[in-house]
Amino acid sequence: MSVDFLQTEFLNNRANDYLMALGMPIVSAIAIKGLQVFLLKPLKHWVQTTPNNIDNAMVRIIESRLIPALYLGTIYIALRNLNLHPILEQTIDATTAVIATLLGIRLIVSLIEYLLRVYCFSPQREELHLDQSLKTLLPAIRAIVWGIGIIFLLDNLGFNVSAVVASLGIGGVAIALASQGVLQDLFSYFAILLDRPFELGDFIIVGDYLGTVEQVGIKTTRLQSLSGEEIIMANTDLTSSRIRNFKRMAKRRVEFKIGVAYETSLERLKEIPLLLRNILEETECVVFDRAHFSHYDEFSLIFEIVYFVTSNDYNQYMDVQQTVNFRIKQEFEKRAIAFAYPLPVNLVPSLSSKVEPVESCASV
Repeated sequence: MSVDFLQTEFLNNRANDYLMALGMPIVSAIAIKGLQVFLLKPLKHWVQTTPNNIDNAMVRIIESRLIPALYLGTIYIALRNLNLHPILEQTIDATTAVIATLLGIRLIVSLIEYLLRVYCFSPQREELHLDQSLKTLLPAIRAIVWGIGIIFLLDNLGFNVSAVVASLGIGGVAIALASQGVLQDLFSYFAILLDRPFELGDFIIVGDYLGTVEQVGIKTTRLQSLSGEEIIMANTDLTSSRIRNFKRMAKRRVEFKIGVAYETSLERLKEIPLLLRNILEETECVVFDRAHFSHYDEFSLIFEIVYFVTSNDYNQYMDVQQTVNFRIKQEFEKRAIAFAYPLPVNLVPSLSSKVEPVESCASV
């Protein structure tokens, strides 16, 4: 009797077809819920123990984007197994296409954001700086993805989108020709964001301009100069220039020279390189490289010294150099080593001086 009931037809479908259409979403919902409980929940607890938020974002994408898509897919498959009226079938197809497109667009945008975070993330990069850059970039990405998604949806719904695509192509060419400079700066902004030649807070030198990066915009980048004013530079100028980034300098190489008087004895001259080495090795944050009697100058005997400061802080470098200068002066005074200095002009013998001839006193 029950078998005969399952074979009973109603609106071109048997009873067991309706039961399958009803049971498939229920079974699928139980399976998806089990997936969330036994797989996603432990995974979520595990990623919360990691030091960064990159893997947390992937779990959120799976939970908020893929799970609804699974529910939608099971409901659609269950309904399409039934013999429905053509108008109802078209309604279901159109509704599913709209919802699937919305879910797909959100999924693609989330994946792009996740990939950008993975590419741009580094332990030294502050999360605040990364968020500021992505907040500027993501609206443009969303607009592009939404535009492509809407065109795809209209095409699936049966609309003729060829004219729309052609119009967009012609309009895009016209806009590109009219705003070449803006587009160049925009693409330069993408290059700065993805290639990361500098970041917010970095001290950079570009040509004759130097300052700390305060803001990277879609068209311009703003620097805070040492004298206080704000320098606004086009992104194209930055990507086409040689940039010196001092923030990423692990250590600073310092080379300086001192001159001693020609009257200094040979014995003292031989002591000076070792003396300079000891001074530098006793100074904090300094790695000694070399100290040599370099060459003979016009008024002095030149010693060349090279060392490294284990910091990129300019103030610390100046403190170290000042300490070294004080020590050199102190040690030279103990040993009576005189620094050289140029002689006054009136005391310098002129090699090109001419001897005036003495007029003859012979009588005529």
